[in-house]
Amino acid sequence: MPYSLQAPVTSELTIRKSRFLGRVEPVADRVQALERVAAVRAEHPAATHVCWALMAGGHSAANDDGEPGGTAGRPMLEVLRHQDLDGVLATVVRYYGGILLGAGGLVRAYTDSVAQALLQARKVPRTVFTALRCSVPYALEGWLRRELTAQGATLGGVEHGQAVTLAFSVPQNAAAALVARINDASQGQALWLRPEAGGV
Repeated sequence: MPYSLQAPVTSELTIRKSRFLGRVEPVADRVQALERVAAVRAEHPAATHVCWALMAGGHSAANDDGEPGGTAGRPMLEVLRHQDLDGVLATVVRYYGGILLGAGGLVRAYTDSVAQALLQARKVPRTVFTALRCSVPYALEGWLRRELTAQGATLGGVEHGQAVTLAFSVPQNAAAALVARINDASQGQALWLRPEAGGV
């Protein structure tokens, strides 16, 4: 089971006069991760490098930000992988201290920065959600809203037309049972739609 983090955690290491500011934090996806990386860059305009690694939705990404290839982002990513983390962004800000560390020294510095932050982090099981969207007769709207709450679903947009259309996300392990309950309760009148269609 993959884990995410309950809250952001930071670390700070000084190695041969270079400062390494590590941070691990939960993120929903790559878009949010890139926004966070941009924010970290803005917070540290004088930093020499802002390297990062991401595990989100089973996808990974890593960036060395000018450090020699493979000495920062990829080693950071391996730390996240070995911890079975998903939905987690690791960033390490480096302020260069004037002494070269060499490839091995950089790998150790970046992995240690992430590992030190993770030692203080609280892991939480990561719940994977499935996005669904359906139209049901108005008579079922109240029942469906209560059922969504009971199943831990998050209600998104609602449209009222000839029928009521609800967009929601539900924990993946509960999705099939919920769909079956809605189909039974609506006696086949539930119309399932693509989640991204229609702007709901």
